[in-house]
Amino acid sequence: MRRDDFSRRMMRETRVTSDDLIYPVFVTEGTKVRQPIASMPGVERLSVDILLGVAEETLKLGIPVLALFPAIEPSLKTPDGAEALNEKGLIPRAVSAIKRAFPELGVMTDVALDPYTSHGQDGVIDDAGYVINDVTVEILVKQALVQVAAGVDIVAPSDMMDGRIGAIRAALEVNHHIHTRILAYAAKFASGFYGPFRDAVGSATNLGRGNKMTYQMDPANGDEALREVALDLAEGADMVMVKPGMPYLDIVRRVKDEFKVPTYVYQVSGEYAMLKAAFQNGWLEEKKVVLESMLAFKRAGADGVLTYFARDVARWLKEEG
Repeated sequence: MRRDDFSRRMMRETRVTSDDLIYPVFVTEGTKVRQPIASMPGVERLSVDILLGVAEETLKLGIPVLALFPAIEPSLKTPDGAEALNEKGLIPRAVSAIKRAFPELGVMTDVALDPYTSHGQDGVIDDAGYVINDVTVEILVKQALVQVAAGVDIVAPSDMMDGRIGAIRAALEVNHHIHTRILAYAAKFASGFYGPFRDAVGSATNLGRGNKMTYQMDPANGDEALREVALDLAEGADMVMVKPGMPYLDIVRRVKDEFKVPTYVYQVSGEYAMLKAAFQNGWLEEKKVVLESMLAFKRAGADGVLTYFARDVARWLKEEG
């Protein structure tokens, strides 16, 4: 059965399509702005006018969802991340622009404060630097409502505060946003693979030598991941996320087997950066390795993948017909 292409295709168990992809993009202020991110070759921060062109291409490639992450001006960052609640802020303006131009394209936004805080943490901190859970959740609820008012389709809380899914779901219901979906970063680990992302949103310098281990998950724990997913589903999440991706395929498999709900995985910035470095040095073949990584995510049980390779993958799939 392995001898010929036709028979290999006959017995192939796992397939990747453009429907499996979510494309994450970084948004910044200005006009005609493209800011290369040194630690993520090929990825740029884009102003909203440039972003619209990317959104159009994303739609044409058959990628169903664009995920937005802000890189705001340092002067707007405060200890409480108040800019996240600005109805005329960067993300609400970007969402509105995309939905006006391409209403059929799904738009997802990050619900978290780390791009907005002067200390780089995902929430409000006390004098000891510890993130205050309940105060943060109150702000996250308001942030989600601001994003939904701008027209976003999916809110994706990535902060890992306890109880935030239930609070956001309740607020959506009370405000009659019954069609807004919640993709919960349910099993988000305190990983070393996030460095380039923090460069991209400008939180790396603010965070400094700090870490997020008091609220993100210990990479050593698998059973705890299942408990976290169960909690988010009970609170009203429509979909769940495992993050990072490739080093946590066992968690993806366990989550899918246990809950059988829409399960997503994030091929994070560090994974992207490692692969890009290998490609640029000629050590690995880009198309073959990227498509293999997509198959690995799907084989492990993921229904979809957030990946900076999304447009490349969609193009390759289109070329292969």
